[in-house]
Amino acid sequence: MLSEERRSTILEILAQHHRILVAEMSRRLGTSHVTIRKDLEVLERRGLLHRVHGGAIAANPSVLDLALTEKERMHTREKERIARAAAKLSGEGDVIILDSGSTTMAIARLLKVRKGITIITNAINIASELAASDNEIILTGGTLREKSFSLVGPLSEGSIARLTADKLFLGVDGISFECGYTTPNLLEADINRLMLRAATQVIVTADSSKFGRKSLGVIAGLSAGHKIITDDHIAAGDLQRLRDLGIEVITV
Repeated sequence: MLSEERRSTILEILAQHHRILVAEMSRRLGTSHVTIRKDLEVLERRGLLHRVHGGAIAANPSVLDLALTEKERMHTREKERIARAAAKLSGEGDVIILDSGSTTMAIARLLKVRKGITIITNAINIASELAASDNEIILTGGTLREKSFSLVGPLSEGSIARLTADKLFLGVDGISFECGYTTPNLLEADINRLMLRAATQVIVTADSSKFGRKSLGVIAGLSAGHKIITDDHIAAGDLQRLRDLGIEVITV
């Protein structure tokens, strides 16, 4: 396993359990205690965790803002299954919005072989991925966020406010029954709220690790999502609570 792959695995486990032990990571990843400690030092310098005696804890699980390149290495199989289910919901003639994110990027890779779809996005990597497809691509203006490759701010918000769409595929960092859908960056939350208003149908795409987590920026309450596509590791209690709220949940 390459060093960055190992560090992404450490972050993935940390996101799920909020604390990790050096000895446990050493056994799980098949490497030495020294190597794990060095990984923790690197991740601490990036502001992603705090080292404590024998291990580490999340820097602040409520506001953790990982780079897209790090997110893409986490829960990859689940994201691929979610993306396949999402792509099946779009067909020729649709106008859809893809916000920035690792799951929506997986959706974009599947849609680029389609044709006749109009795709609106504020993510420059998604626009680049789709550039050679037989679809119409609308890229918002705005200020670039390097971590997420997204365009945010007044120019991006102004673009979205002048558009309508059939469907929004929304990736989120946290799904909480108390706070709703959340994301670590406030500017991302602002543009996501406008995307919600622009779309007739809102489809949230999030792997099951996002449930029970919350981030700094509140996008909207859970009822703003018409459908949620997630993996089959979602807790039975969470699944039932969502259905009780009238939200259609597709598990893959």
